[in-house]
Amino acid sequence: MESEDDIDMHDANNESGEDHFYSGGDDDAGTMAACDDSDADVADCEFIDHDSDDSDDPVTHRPLQNYTILSEVDIRQRQEDDIMRISTVLSISNVEAGILLRYYSWSVSKIHDEWFADEEKVRRSVGLLEKPVVPFPDGREMTCGICFETYLYDRPHAAACGHPFCNSCWAGYISTAINDGPGCLMLRCPDPSCAAAVDQDMINALASDEDREKYFRYFVRSYVEDNRKTKWCPAPGCDYAVDFILGSGSYDVTCRCSYSFCWNCTEEAHRPVDCGTVAKWILKNSAESENMNWILANSKPCPKCKRPIEKNQGCMHITCTPPCKFEFCWLCLGAWSEHGERTGGFYACNRYETAKQEGVYDEAEKRREMAKNSLERYTHYYERWATNQSSRQKTLADLQQMQSVHLEKLSDIQCQPESQLKFITEAWLQIVECRRVLKWTYAYGYYLPEHEHAKRQFFEYLQGEAESGLERLHQCAEKELQVYLNAEGPSKDFNEFRTKLAGLTSVTRNYFENLVRALENGLSDVDSRGACSRMGSAKNLGGGSSRGRSGKGKGSTSKSSGSSRNIDDSGHWSCEYCTFANVKSATICQMCQQRR
Repeated sequence: MESEDDIDMHDANNESGEDHFYSGGDDDAGTMAACDDSDADVADCEFIDHDSDDSDDPVTHRPLQNYTILSEVDIRQRQEDDIMRISTVLSISNVEAGILLRYYSWSVSKIHDEWFADEEKVRRSVGLLEKPVVPFPDGREMTCGICFETYLYDRPHAAACGHPFCNSCWAGYISTAINDGPGCLMLRCPDPSCAAAVDQDMINALASDEDREKYFRYFVRSYVEDNRKTKWCPAPGCDYAVDFILGSGSYDVTCRCSYSFCWNCTEEAHRPVDCGTVAKWILKNSAESENMNWILANSKPCPKCKRPIEKNQGCMHITCTPPCKFEFCWLCLGAWSEHGERTGGFYACNRYETAKQEGVYDEAEKRREMAKNSLERYTHYYERWATNQSSRQKTLADLQQMQSVHLEKLSDIQCQPESQLKFITEAWLQIVECRRVLKWTYAYGYYLPEHEHAKRQFFEYLQGEAESGLERLHQCAEKELQVYLNAEGPSKDFNEFRTKLAGLTSVTRNYFENLVRALENGLSDVDSRGACSRMGSAKNLGGGSSRGRSGKGKGSTSKSSGSSRNIDDSGHWSCEYCTFANVKSATICQMCQQRR
């Protein structure tokens, strides 16, 4: 186990400089674990364990104290345990205990409180009768209360109340209730004046096989859907549920299916953004308001028929589409018949310029300009949000290929067991998580108030540093690893690569965890005078580098004055477009092909 200082020195000697970017972190750089058990985000605790019982899943989770993943077998076992507990304590049958639990949303403690406070009241509310209200007649024949047919005494069935109905009427009543939905779990006697509960024994005896299967599914799902502490994983096709300890901190949950989501709002995991901001962002991405903003910013209405027209090239002479066919000037919206050489020709309009100086178009132009600025600002953040999402999906695909193909190949080439190559998987998992965090920082930046210039500047700086550091880790895990995958035999410096990648993973994880906390705390490092100690705050985040580079958020005011300030201590320069760390001699970014 090497210390972080040792790794800093080692990487400096190898001209990488990655750890200097993140110096000041608390994690041990040589640590091979995927998360710090004492203070880790849930999503950071994904890891690959091919030796576990869940090895069929591409990504499994490390159990945490604040939630438990439940399979259908686990749910059924919990139901049976709760039923047995209630049955034993209250001295009632298992069937009656099941009815009680469904009525009280599977809350054992609430049943105890209500039952011992007033047992009779609970029995009346739930429909658990101690004796029949209608005694069976003494004769050998009796009449069904629904179809009014006469049947032998041993043919009709009845609930605890004693109201007799024939088998076919019971079967039809039960089938209709089951096909109507989960309400069948609280089925009552068909007699309108009776509230006696229909127990599961009658369902099993009278329902068809298909209806019994549906009833059983409703019964199992009720444990999750009626319980405020449990929810289904929202991933498509996933049958796992999550039992969460309320008030235990982070809402981020990672299911066994590898999907990470927020337990509170069931959207995908979105730290450091709160659930309210996520709801606004998702609504904005799907709302028609942005379409209207685009129309307002990039089109003008025909003066005659008022249909919006977009002009993307050509002169100012516009002809509306049929059946309108009105010809007008794009600038002043006046009839083209009144225009010509005397008004400035086809590419200018003297009338428009004069009217603009007189303030005639001020309000309309101002509205159009505001819509255009708003649209540009939204587009800026949305494009980067979507780009990080697609990058994350690509990284997940690369991770799958790494697990299924490359690790085995690397193990054969380097003559090392796959168990000693987990540091590579952990690096890729960290990249996946960092992409997710970066994606949501753009939603965070969009809703950061415009007037808080110091916070915005500080946020963009931290965001830029995070992107730059992530690119270094990604390059090491992808491009530098490729050298060893293409090697013909064991490499002497493979252990040095192991130390470097493990160190980068550790310090990147430390930086991003602290970045998330800083954003969740509202960037409290910005002092009350509206200024921020950039270097001191960066050190608190685990990034004590003194070569601060600007983030790329909209309206950034802290860009470097010269290209030399973008060069770090290891001789790399960071691309202003994609933050990729390029070698000093390169004049074009190797990632996005933009010029330096």
